[in-house]
Amino acid sequence: MSHDHPTHAGGCREVFAQLSAYIDGELTPDVRRELEEHLCNCAPCVEFVNSLRRTVDLCHKFEPSSSPGPMTAEAKDQLLAACRRMLAARRGSPSL
Repeated sequence: MSHDHPTHAGGCREVFAQLSAYIDGELTPDVRRELEEHLCNCAPCVEFVNSLRRTVDLCHKFEPSSSPGPMTAEAKDQLLAACRRMLAARRGSPSL
């Protein structure tokens, strides 16, 4: 996993793409280790993972009458854009 210092942008994108599988314990040991190495050096990603875990926990407690469909590409793009804005705001730099 790459660490594009000082912003970690490439590594953060890779972490973001794998968060769901990470939280669900679906990554291979090697990929999980690489992701965790990134998390050791990137406080914004750790905070984002913790926030996502809380969200997943809340969703598991919610029992809808039907399951939602898969996330659309547009929704994924919007979520990634929100993550980028959050990271940029924390670094005090313009949006990515």
